[in-house]
Amino acid sequence: RRVREAVVSTQSTGGRVQQRVLLKSPKSRDITGDDEFSVNDQFSSKLFRVKIQTALGSKGESDPERQETRQKVDDDRKHEIEAAIVRIMKARKEHEHNVLITEVTGLLKSRFLPSPSSIKNRIESLIEREYLVRSPNDRKVYMYLA
Repeated sequence: RRVREAVVSTQSTGGRVQQRVLLKSPKSRDITGDDEFSVNDQFSSKLFRVKIQTALGSKGESDPERQETRQKVDDDRKHEIEAAIVRIMKARKEHEHNVLITEVTGLLKSRFLPSPSSIKNRIESLIEREYLVRSPNDRKVYMYLA
């Protein structure tokens, strides 16, 4: 079955030598189970857009891989949220909680939509690490510590 999927995939990406995304060895017209395929690094085309679908291997990620990927994405997002908070607070020096959450969401919405609870957690983390402090007069106001 895998050989058949490879044949269909390879034949659809075949074409002229200049257009070949995949290279086959040994060079022959027929495809057998012993054939090896490699990516043509010299391929480039302004006229053709190529979309390669993986026909071989597992379909998607396994659960541990999915969890690991999710964890890495969450870690990256934590850093992005913190960077956005610090960027805003550096410019404003003092900010009210709800306005800060709105600005952070607006700043990051082109990349991803952060939840208000994740923003609040990152604010708490920045307070613990002494980047921010709550105003002594109003607990809803944060002040940036340079």
